[in-house]
This record gives sequence, structure tokens and C-alpha cells, in this order.
Amino acid sequence: MKLSGVYAYNGIMEAIELNQVVKTFDGTRAVDGVSLTIPRGTIYGLLGPNGAGKTTTIRMITDIYRPDEGEIRIFGDPPGYRVQHRIGYLPEERGLYRKMKVIEQLVFLGELKQVPAKEARKRAMEYLERFDLAEWALKKVEQLSKGMQQKVQFIGTVLHDPDLIILDEPFSGLDPVNQALLKEEIQGFVDRGKTVIFSTHVLPQAEQLCRDICLINHGKKVLDGHVEEIKARFAEPVILLTTDAEVEELRADGAHVVRRNGHVEVRLDNSLAPEAYLAELFSRHIPIQAFGPKEIDLESIFIKVVKDESL
Repeated sequence: MKLSGVYAYNGIMEAIELNQVVKTFDGTRAVDGVSLTIPRGTIYGLLGPNGAGKTTTIRMITDIYRPDEGEIRIFGDPPGYRVQHRIGYLPEERGLYRKMKVIEQLVFLGELKQVPAKEARKRAMEYLERFDLAEWALKKVEQLSKGMQQKVQFIGTVLHDPDLIILDEPFSGLDPVNQALLKEEIQGFVDRGKTVIFSTHVLPQAEQLCRDICLINHGKKVLDGHVEEIKARFAEPVILLTTDAEVEELRADGAHVVRRNGHVEVRLDNSLAPEAYLAELFSRHIPIQAFGPKEIDLESIFIKVVKDESL
């Protein structure tokens, strides 16, 4: 059955649960007490700079590593054989066999995930058509460009129709057209109730795709939740104005005005509400073509949180 846009299986609404997970290498905690819950049927962003602990977290979810402490549940089960066939994982380090033909490579990857060869070939050709790679089906992988290889590896990741798709920097090597194609495919999986973990250090990409995110730095979770709720929590009292008026005309007590990038930014003190400031401008008959709040982006939020942590 379907509940509020999220598919429930066996009464379990969460795709993944991590509870106080720790992983240590050579005395350094790569993942340090991370807890998070990933709901089904969403694109979940696992975000942070290189070396933050994102890939180690993914490798514990996929049972490549075992946690030193804490617990992981995937569809209610611990990582391992029972859930492996329900996971598709595209690692940041690519792993195609360069001497194999593209179609043979995809059939092989499908069979590893228990898809019969005939069905794997059928699915692979359908994907290759959709990704404009059909004419390369009989070429060796090494003959393909980096972007083509990336698309082939994505196809291999999802060929067995997994319930959980983990993508680590999936847009690497892709031009804007192919990035758009991949985003469309990802959204199609979510529309069918699949769960996608999107791991990246490129925060603007996550902002476009993800409903929920977790920001990790130095192995620790520093922030998580709905993207819009997080942005509302960190919103600043800044108004953007489109106007031909001079900066001097826009000044008022409690308003700090600068012109930047074709707009006027007005930062308000606590003593001045946005409505009161705009009302004052209108009372002075200052022409305003457009106005609205300045939206804070995830990158700015992450920088602020990390900076505050280091103080």
C-alpha cells in the first residue's frame, strides 16, 4: 500500500536506520556516533566535504565495512545477504571491466544480482536506447568516453530494479544534458516508491534533488532534516529589492543597504520588521519593481554550521 507518497513494506516506513554508528581506522574515527533515519520513497542527501565520512557510512550500509559500534537497519534487517539484492550501489571509484563489451558487462552485472541473462540483456538494451548508447552496445568499455562509462555504470547499478539506490557523486564526468537525463531517471525511481541516497560534496546539486539531507563533517552529523525546514531555520532578515532607486534613497533606521549583483540587499535589525520597512519605502513613493526574502542556500548553511562548531 501507499501512504502519503511513501511506500510501506511489512509495516516499516524507514528504508534505513543508523543508531550511534562508529567506524575507526588507525585510531581515527571516520564515522563518529552517526544516527539518522532515511524514509522510503525519497531522495536523501548525504552531504559534506571530501573526507567527511560519507563514503565510509555508505560502505557500512552496503556491508563492505562492519561498524565498530552502533546498529544499522535496512528495510528492518541488518546489512548482509538478506537485503543485498535490494540495493544498487554506484561508488565514486568506478569499477567497469574495460576489456568487456558494454552489453556483456551489463548482462554480467545483472546476473550478479539474480537477473536471468535473457532478461538482463532486454533491460540493458532498453536502458542503452534511453541513454543514447545503443550503438555502443558491442563496443568495449575502454572505447567509451568518461561520460559514457558513467552512464553504463549507472545502468549496471539499477538493472536489477533495486529498492534502495545509493549514488556516490553520480554526476561526475557528465555534461549538463546527461546530468538532466540522469536526474530524470532518479526521479522516476522515486516516483515508483524507491529510495535514493545521493552522496555529494556539491551542495547545489543536492539542493535541487533532495527532500531530506544529512550534513556530515569530520565523521559527525552536524545537521539533518527537511531541506526547506533547514533553510527556514537559518533564514536571515535580508530583503532583495529590484529598483532603480539610489542606495541613499533606500536607507532607514535599522536597515543596512547594499547594491549587489543587479539587486539591492537590505539587512534588517531586530528593531525593524520587513513589513514596516517596505511600508516606509512605499510611503516615500520609491519605485520598487520586485521584492522578496533572500533565500539562504545549503552551502552557506553548511559553512555557518562548521564555522560555529570550530569556535
